[in-house]
Amino acid sequence: MHQALVEKQKKYPSGKSQRLAKQKAYEKQARKKKIGLDKLCVFTQQLSSMLDAGLPLVSALDALQDQTTDPVFQIIIRNVKTDVSSGTAFSAATQKYPNAFPNLFTSMVAAGEASGALGSILGKVAVYFEDSVKLTRKVKGAMTYPLAVIGLAIGLVQVLLIFVIPVFAEMFASFDQELPKPTQWLIQTSDFLKANILYLIAGLVGLLFILRKLLQTPKGKVVWDHLLFRIPVVGMLVQKVALSRFCRTYAILLRSGVPILKSVEIVSNASGNSFIEDACRDINRHISQGGQLSEVVATKPYFPPTIRHMTRAGEQTGNVEGMMNKIADFYDDEIKVAVESLTSLMEPLLICFLGIVIGSIVMAMFLPIFNLAGAVAN
Repeated sequence: MHQALVEKQKKYPSGKSQRLAKQKAYEKQARKKKIGLDKLCVFTQQLSSMLDAGLPLVSALDALQDQTTDPVFQIIIRNVKTDVSSGTAFSAATQKYPNAFPNLFTSMVAAGEASGALGSILGKVAVYFEDSVKLTRKVKGAMTYPLAVIGLAIGLVQVLLIFVIPVFAEMFASFDQELPKPTQWLIQTSDFLKANILYLIAGLVGLLFILRKLLQTPKGKVVWDHLLFRIPVVGMLVQKVALSRFCRTYAILLRSGVPILKSVEIVSNASGNSFIEDACRDINRHISQGGQLSEVVATKPYFPPTIRHMTRAGEQTGNVEGMMNKIADFYDDEIKVAVESLTSLMEPLLICFLGIVIGSIVMAMFLPIFNLAGAVAN
């Protein structure tokens, strides 16, 4: 009977056992899971407000742990709170979770701890994260519509080829005449797709998997960035997003008291662009030898003249971070205009594309009927 009870518990675990199993699963994910920038932004804003209001760091983390709805992030905050309670610096505690807290966050927290203005520094980080989230949403919003239309076109073509064309093919088989070339090609394509649809899906999934792995390699990332940069309109948008992120990140790090070389290193890691990473390596090497940022920027074709001149002006006036913020604001406005232009340009082009694709298939299906009607009339 006892054995039967054990087997039953294994098959139908109790509510407590299920909770413990979920807790263990969340604990394993805590070291690996990447926390979304929007969640991290809310966390940083709330933590900054609590610290500015005079709440101790441990109490603020305890409150945020209760407020967080993400169970994995909740465990991360709990573990960070435990480390801070035991005497570990907040920056050192967050460094244990690099996927949740990026290098920029931990470095600025360290700067805030050193200066005694952690709440104020976190407020700047929160504003930076909020600007980054808005920028990302703008770009994603611009790409959603064209991707949705292309997906709709592909879906409609698949439905027509797999389900509609075979019906017409059976009807055309009774015609005592040769079918037009477009109709023959369409029927052959339909037959091929029906016979190999599973292989095609498997091949597509495999190809996407391989491409994803290749893009994670340094060389693959460089090739991808070069390709993106050369695409008309899109390349310009990608460049402006990267430059805005570079300037904004560098400015907030300098303003928060992070050392210049450390700031450049963080900018390189946060850029997500091989051009910026290459430039940051040269900037770090040049500055460590006593040079200036503007001298390296002037040698990189990826940086337009505006950045070169304003960076040099910032160095001459001793206000590099202020100039960097102005450049970032300028590019944010440029990105907004570029996104609106891209959206307005893509709409008519995609509608034409959808009409041509579907219209061509419909015409190819009805050509034999038109030919037959013409032959009967003659």
